[in-house]
Amino acid sequence: MTRALFIGRFQPLHKAHLEVIKNILKENDKIVIAIGSSQESNTKENPFSAEERREMINAVMKADKIENYDIVEIPDFFDDEKWCGYIKSNIKNIEAAYSGNNVVLSCLKSRGFNVKKIKLIDDLNSTKIREKIAKGGNWRENVPVEIIKFIEKVKGVERIKSLY
Repeated sequence: MTRALFIGRFQPLHKAHLEVIKNILKENDKIVIAIGSSQESNTKENPFSAEERREMINAVMKADKIENYDIVEIPDFFDDEKWCGYIKSNIKNIEAAYSGNNVVLSCLKSRGFNVKKIKLIDDLNSTKIREKIAKGGNWRENVPVEIIKFIEKVKGVERIKSLY
């Protein structure tokens, strides 16, 4: 059974993330979704806690009937050696690590991981979504309906606006 690692902050998870997850699962039997910067919350770059991101991911996976996944949390260490060491020690049997972040890919590759760069889909990213939320723009079209419901439930729009 092949296992792949997909690292992201998922602030919030959006339609491109979901497409990437589905594509990774076409190549692998199971995906380990790693919530990066897991210790961060209530900041402009990381408005949602790791627990909230986990809840969002689970809601989307359930709605899409995706069951062959695990979620792990990866804190920042601000030290590549410690960060990669943490991943190697805590996430076993990974055949490939996927990310859209070149720094992450380079760090992992230099430490023996088989890495694969994900393609950005429609240039969609969470930063742009948070900016749309902060400015009152149309962000809902970029995220699955479960994410809309979650963000509204936790007053995420108000939270993001207050952080900008």
